[in-house]
Amino acid sequence: MILPQMAGHMLSSVAPNCLWKFGWNFGVKGLIAVEKFKARRRRGIIFPPFLHLSVINSCNLKCQGCWVDVQAPRTMVPFEELDAIVSDAKAHGNVFFGLLGGEPFLHPRLLDLLAAHPDCYFQIFTNGQLITPEIARRLQALGNATPLVSIEGDSATSDIRRGSRQVLDRSLRGLELCLKARLITGVATSLCRSNIDTMLTEEWLRRLIDMGVHYAWLHGYRPVGPEASPELALTPDQLVRVRKFVVEQRARLPIAIVDAYYDDEGDALCPMAVGLTHHVGPSGGIEPCPIIQLAVEQVGTGSFYEQVTQSAFLKDMRDAAAQHSRGCVVLENPRLILEIADRHGAHDTTQRGTARQELLAMTPRSSQDLPGREIPEKHWMYRFAKRYWFNDFGTYPAAGRVHP
Repeated sequence: MILPQMAGHMLSSVAPNCLWKFGWNFGVKGLIAVEKFKARRRRGIIFPPFLHLSVINSCNLKCQGCWVDVQAPRTMVPFEELDAIVSDAKAHGNVFFGLLGGEPFLHPRLLDLLAAHPDCYFQIFTNGQLITPEIARRLQALGNATPLVSIEGDSATSDIRRGSRQVLDRSLRGLELCLKARLITGVATSLCRSNIDTMLTEEWLRRLIDMGVHYAWLHGYRPVGPEASPELALTPDQLVRVRKFVVEQRARLPIAIVDAYYDDEGDALCPMAVGLTHHVGPSGGIEPCPIIQLAVEQVGTGSFYEQVTQSAFLKDMRDAAAQHSRGCVVLENPRLILEIADRHGAHDTTQRGTARQELLAMTPRSSQDLPGREIPEKHWMYRFAKRYWFNDFGTYPAAGRVHP
């Protein structure tokens, strides 16, 4: 009964143009993009089907564990370069882009980017606080974006986690405006030790369902950046608890639950290592992933497609991560990141200029790769989708584990 309930909710709560663009741009064309990615892989060419673009560094909040220079002078990827990146990627079959910050709604031409590419689909990672009724109406008229509003705990925890006051109430107001505008709307939570007991609960998911939220994204906190707060990082037992909860609730509740770090058998994977995604930072550096703030290539200096596919730095980073483990190499072996960066002369893409020192100061820890504790998908829909469109695509030398 879960699928009919989810479908019924989508049909009754989402504006028709938003539903159409989600189904066509993200659904049909997104699957085609993955098939083109797989075809390129067979020819030895890696160009990710999903790209993450941090369009601006500025933010109205200052969260624990944030790796972005949110308090530094504003820097952002100009509209012309964002337009060129999307156009170039689109010419090679890509249609899905994640827009991050800082806070992406601080970019003065964010909505212009969406309007310039009605044949693409965008996921906007936002704290929701800058979403006004006018912005929500404009997003509905455009139809090709889904806001993903981050909520990090109850009122007290949110204020501590996000460095401000009344954070939860202001984020919920933005969330409600999106739902009122009949947008496909999600809620993301970075699970850590201070919020796991309140956010990793059926009660919280049922509250989201009652509000009308269409999907949730639950992921583990990554202690990186200038103020990493490593004491918030989840333990291996807690990581297994998160995975078990997600798998079980996917089979029980009528809300889509996203995860980006496991395949259908429950084996861990790193989207960067398998070539599913790379990242452009606010300064225009082409980075392996958002938390590796080191780059060799820079947008605006040539074809984006050629820069990504011909980058020896990105290739070595993918290969090293895949050979090291199925998890997050940044958490497990930060010095390996430094070795590769130094080998290629990668530059620090932060304004603070301390990315190398931050990696050097990190204490290696467990990531989502916990051999022997894999939890396969229970629901047939997630198993099917991951088996064909979200897996390691033969990247890892240790593929084919025997599962308990």
